[in-house]
Amino acid sequence: MTRRFRSEFSRPPVKPAAQVTLPVVLALAFAATSLAQTPPAADTLVSPEIHPDRTVTFRIRAPKSSEVGLFGDWMPIGKLEPLTKGVDGVWSITTGPIDATGHLYTFNVDGVVITDPINPKVKLRQRTSASLLEVPADPPAAWSARDVPHGSVVTEWRKSPVLGRTERMLIYLPPGYQKSSARYPVLYLVHGSGDVPDSWTNAGNANLILDNLIADKSARPMIVVMPAGHAAPYGPAGRGQNNTELFDQYLVKELIPFVESQYRVAAGKQNRALAGLSMGGGLTINVGFGHLDLFSALGIFSPAIPRDFETKYKAVLDDPKGTNAKLSLVWIACGDQDNTVQYPRVKQFAELLDKHQVHETFRTIEGGAHVWPVWRVCLSEFAPLLFKMK
Repeated sequence: MTRRFRSEFSRPPVKPAAQVTLPVVLALAFAATSLAQTPPAADTLVSPEIHPDRTVTFRIRAPKSSEVGLFGDWMPIGKLEPLTKGVDGVWSITTGPIDATGHLYTFNVDGVVITDPINPKVKLRQRTSASLLEVPADPPAAWSARDVPHGSVVTEWRKSPVLGRTERMLIYLPPGYQKSSARYPVLYLVHGSGDVPDSWTNAGNANLILDNLIADKSARPMIVVMPAGHAAPYGPAGRGQNNTELFDQYLVKELIPFVESQYRVAAGKQNRALAGLSMGGGLTINVGFGHLDLFSALGIFSPAIPRDFETKYKAVLDDPKGTNAKLSLVWIACGDQDNTVQYPRVKQFAELLDKHQVHETFRTIEGGAHVWPVWRVCLSEFAPLLFKMK
């Protein structure tokens, strides 16, 4: 035993080089791995930068570009404000004071329209997208994120036999819904052309508006359903289909029965309202006046006026007493600078209802164009008028 012990320790020693090679290799490997995992230095560029006087600086790093412009929804359509290039390859511009609300903007880089690469707030659309700018209001506005009880926004995906596809809707549930046994009235709120169901919360802050109104006791707690207004697919795929007729079927045959079977909804048309903007305003006119038995109130924001309204709804106009008995509120609003749906045409629609003694309220939003700041105002003024207790 002694010999064996001595023989094992009497072997020639391992070469020093072999003794240090493994630790050195491991150390080098660890160092190489650490270097490979070190993230690149963060880009400290800020855009948009909102200043106390509500001026805003926009920046974009584009050292190889030859021309960069800015378009914002506070600017005339088609106008681009040129940015100035700095020696560091950063282009920038500082605007004049911008209204304290939400705005959309994009950059035009050498003819290519893009969102702000370092602004994570993006408004999605059917095609293209835009960056979101939120200029804070002081005191907070109806659409500001305030320290009040907040409701929740649920996304429902459903296979629609009417649409022939799986489609989503967003549903706002008021604060306390999950812990309550109460039943709530419902506002169906429709987006405009080119937008998506998320647009009302993404750019319109509809959930925050309802949170604040409910907290202030200015509006009744309500459920808000935001469906897909493009019942026919947007773009070439939808050609040959009548979006108005398809949306009518979708809303009446599927959405309303689904919502009322799955959520705690107060019964009766007196607890049901319909509103929308632009295309959604046109859908509200068609579906609302076409189903006086379903809705007690209509909110028509910057609407695309149906050209055949006077003939299609002649019976509605010829029976103002019956129409007024069924509709407790017809609220119409449009910005006086709206050149998209044409403010004068919207005003003429209100005057047509007046002429036939159909009760309506017309709200002119001074200086307003066809933009989300207008529709935020619309919802914040319309919602408090709904579902009044008698």
